Amino acid sequence: MTEIWRFNVAVTDDDWFRQLSGRGDLDEVNFWQPSPSGVADPSGTPWLFKLHSPRNYIVGGGFFTYYASLPIGVAWDTFDVRNGAQSFEEMLARVSRYRKIAPRDVDEVGCVILGQPFFFRESDWIPVPEDWKPNIVKGRHYALSDPVGLALWRQVSLRLERVPVTASPILRDERSPALGKPLIIIPRLGQGSFRAAVLDAYSRRCAITGERTLPALEAAHIKPFSIVKEHSVDNGLSLRSDLHHLYDQGYVSVRPDHTFAVSRQIREEFENGRDYYAMNGARLRLPENQSNHPKLEALEWHYSERFRG
Repeated sequence: MTEIWRFNVAVTDDDWFRQLSGRGDLDEVNFWQPSPSGVADPSGTPWLFKLHSPRNYIVGGGFFTYYASLPIGVAWDTFDVRNGAQSFEEMLARVSRYRKIAPRDVDEVGCVILGQPFFFRESDWIPVPEDWKPNIVKGRHYALSDPVGLALWRQVSLRLERVPVTASPILRDERSPALGKPLIIIPRLGQGSFRAAVLDAYSRRCAITGERTLPALEAAHIKPFSIVKEHSVDNGLSLRSDLHHLYDQGYVSVRPDHTFAVSRQIREEFENGRDYYAMNGARLRLPENQSNHPKLEALEWHYSERFRG
């Protein structure tokens, strides 16, 4: 649970906004930075979308969930159209234009992952505050303790009452910002932020092989999302893509003692698997942060219910 005392008004790529505002199936979006510069906001901070001048309006927003600097190809694979582009080529061209470099020279982008995105109807667009400076390129923060910030957030709050928000609900208590108090929200990971957070938790390495080629790494759910209904790092493993596929289908598993298990079914069904059998018994590389260690209950479930033995 997060108490919000300030929010960010971020200048938005117009094409990004146009493509995403017409979609109704978004649980998160990637508010990418052409050049990674990081985010200092705590999880749950509202980010509002402000169009480029001369359309000086606030047109929607989301809630900061996670930040990661990723190769642009990985960012596309992770968020797809939630990057606000219809194709990887379109996203690449847009980033290269902002950075004024050739598309082949684009390496990483900053991924500002925003959950629970919302988009206002044009009739509900909010003019920027009077103190907004035309030379602001990226955006600026407003505090709820500031009369200008409070007045702006009151307008946002009124519109949020009639805007459907996907993913987890926005929670308010008697200290609603409409009354001059902070907003209480619970940000949740979506599929994209889950992948980024799991890869970071495992130091961007495969938990079994130690592979560090990021495009080849994926975040596997230990217990399927269809069962647990949420994305959490302690229900995830950073795995090389081939191991991820085998894990999901039960050909490999991780025992409760954190050792790797390879099913005899690989040999019986495919008459192969030498490279995988060489990994049998390998010890899992655990995250440094103990709170990100895989849940014992989830490991036990996969080993007993999904592993082919």
